[in-house]
Amino acid sequence: MGSTIELWIDQLLEITQLDGTLILLITIPLAIIQGFLGVFPFATLIVLHISAVGLALGLVFSWLTGTLSALIVFLGCRFFFSKPFNRRWGARLQKYEKWQNYMDKYGIWTIIFLRTLPIMPNNLISFMSAISQIKLRSYIWSSILGNLSHIWLFGLISSSIIMPETDVSFLLITYIIFCLTLTGIFVAKLKLGKASKRGGF
Repeated sequence: MGSTIELWIDQLLEITQLDGTLILLITIPLAIIQGFLGVFPFATLIVLHISAVGLALGLVFSWLTGTLSALIVFLGCRFFFSKPFNRRWGARLQKYEKWQNYMDKYGIWTIIFLRTLPIMPNNLISFMSAISQIKLRSYIWSSILGNLSHIWLFGLISSSIIMPETDVSFLLITYIIFCLTLTGIFVAKLKLGKASKRGGF
């Protein structure tokens, strides 16, 4: 199924002849479809962006489309499509029940972690967030940071294959700083929360 969709995307690009920033006219709708149905990997769109506009701008486009898609899916599942989505994906969610518990406990930090690493499909992350108690503002921030982390990491891994001549040392150093900063904030908030429960603050 995934290979068929990717072939269809290639044919669509060939027919429309869209390139450069105009690639967004195709990839934004595709990102929304991917966000709801997960019928092809989001990495396909990242590769399309990088191929069309280069590594740096391609990663930015992928981050923006991924975040927009995550927001639309979250709002759709929370307010309009929760029942049909639950009928389709409810059984699969049982497999990730522990992550739902982590999401309820740690909120945005679990979403950032899940979006960074390919532990579960993006559409399930959005749906699990929609049925959790997380607030819209918190979800937006978690998606911005989580998608940024995912795209950044993918760019580092894939650039050696897509653009082997590209120097990614700056991307690597800044990504390490980014991850260390997020980890530090998480640990600090965790300790602050424990101290507050003990009456320390």
